[in-house]
Amino acid sequence: IGKVGIPDAILHKPGKLTPEEWEIMKTHAQLGQDMLSGSDLALFQIGATIAGSHHEKWNGSGYPRGLSGDTIPLEGRIVALADVFDALGSDRCYKQAWPLDRVLELIEAERGQHFDPQLVTLMLANLDKFLDIREQHKDIYVGEH
Repeated sequence: IGKVGIPDAILHKPGKLTPEEWEIMKTHAQLGQDMLSGSDLALFQIGATIAGSHHEKWNGSGYPRGLSGDTIPLEGRIVALADVFDALGSDRCYKQAWPLDRVLELIEAERGQHFDPQLVTLMLANLDKFLDIREQHKDIYVGEH
């Protein structure tokens, strides 16, 4: 949700972002948390937690706060894994989808680095369900944005 605060020229850029553009893009996590955290509704509070923590990494090298391990809220750890799985396995304006075996290879390589090791184990044990969900909720891109 924080990406609504990112300029379209950066958000939809077909090529690699410059270091300056990347710094702007990374602000979407905090922007999203700030937008959602003002509500007293439980759903919005969970959304704020997810927005603010889904780019944190298990080893502490993520953003915006550099949290690590169990200090990253569970909701953020789950969405981090689901987000990468979906992003790599789906076509985007700037890249083609990766083959499933390559996506799973990267996720396995990032176990304990980017991703919570236990969540990777759970995902791989339930891969068919993940694939079904992804298929049911495919993004459809039509023409230019």
